[in-house]
Amino acid sequence: MRGVLYGEYQHTIDDKGRVSLPAKFRAELGEKVAVCKGLENCLYVFSAKQFEGLVERMSASPIGSRAVREFSRGFLSGVTDAEVDGHGRILLPQAFREYAGLEREAVVVGVATRAEIWDVVAFQSFKDSIKDRFEEMAEKLIDLGI
Repeated sequence: MRGVLYGEYQHTIDDKGRVSLPAKFRAELGEKVAVCKGLENCLYVFSAKQFEGLVERMSASPIGSRAVREFSRGFLSGVTDAEVDGHGRILLPQAFREYAGLEREAVVVGVATRAEIWDVVAFQSFKDSIKDRFEEMAEKLIDLGI
């Protein structure tokens, strides 16, 4: 499926703080990506195109809205550009690794338009926490037409 990131891949973070992106994600993400602190203490990885679209939507939001201003400020101040090297790796800044609790092992997850990078234990905990609610969530999304 072209244009959609999905799946779960475990990777090691090297001594320099680099993690490999799954080979099947690289064509969609491109050679330059935007990495930012995501929700639930993971990192988001956007292609340049997806990130530009996100910023455009945020910029089109009313500046008079305090929530928009605060979210934009908080979100965009925690973004860094990263180049995908010849081995498919990106450098994760130390502050980002600390935020996400990343040490040696990471899980890279495809979430449609972005990749997420999680600590292995944290991602397993997340999956365990939704296991019993998955059917309920699916029913709500189906009701919304998703």
